[in-house]
Amino acid sequence: MPTLDDIQNAIKAILNTKWEQREGTIVPEPEDVQLGNDAVCLEGTVLYADLSDSTALVKGFKDWFVAQVYKSYLTSACRLIRMNNGVITAFDGDRVMGVFIGEYKNSSAAKTALMINYVVKNVVNKLLKEHYPTTGYQLEQAVGIDTGKLFVARTGIRGSNDLVWVGRAANFAAKLCSLRESVNASYITEDVFKMLDDKSRNGGDPKRCMWEKIMWSEQGIPVYRSSWWWKPD
Repeated sequence: MPTLDDIQNAIKAILNTKWEQREGTIVPEPEDVQLGNDAVCLEGTVLYADLSDSTALVKGFKDWFVAQVYKSYLTSACRLIRMNNGVITAFDGDRVMGVFIGEYKNSSAAKTALMINYVVKNVVNKLLKEHYPTTGYQLEQAVGIDTGKLFVARTGIRGSNDLVWVGRAANFAAKLCSLRESVNASYITEDVFKMLDDKSRNGGDPKRCMWEKIMWSEQGIPVYRSSWWWKPD
């Protein structure tokens, strides 16, 4: 059984050990990173897909119904992340994190966000209403995306550990989900917006920008939001 001294010694070892860092070209798996002060650094775009107001969902509905909503949403988001060449890196209750790398990482992540919005509105909610017509439940969600340098380390103890993603991109992507307002479900930073290709930036007939610039007061920076959706092939 671990003691307080064991915990103290483990922390001292972390603080006293020099970090071994290397540049990565693929999204690492946990076994690719050592439990010690070992890290992979890479340029990546982080997407967080987050179910909105899960507290009200848990308080207002049966546990089995809540589980079905969670599974329907997360299954859809995961399949769309993979469809667009993203890698699923973490789950946290009712949300999932995906990482995109490569030349088109920002456009791929933005496209994924718009696809998630389509599937939630036109598939998940439609099927929920068909199966449970009296609940009146409508799933709402938000996706946040940011891009930048990621410092990937492995944290935990032997037999119980996972990767931790350090950097602004992971932090901002998660926080952007809380900006959800009205029909807007997709939020990206300006760094992501500047790198979008034409298809991920403009839509409709006639073509127009799918993203609206707003100020993120908490961080004091401009970000972009969208109510648009993209039907998967």
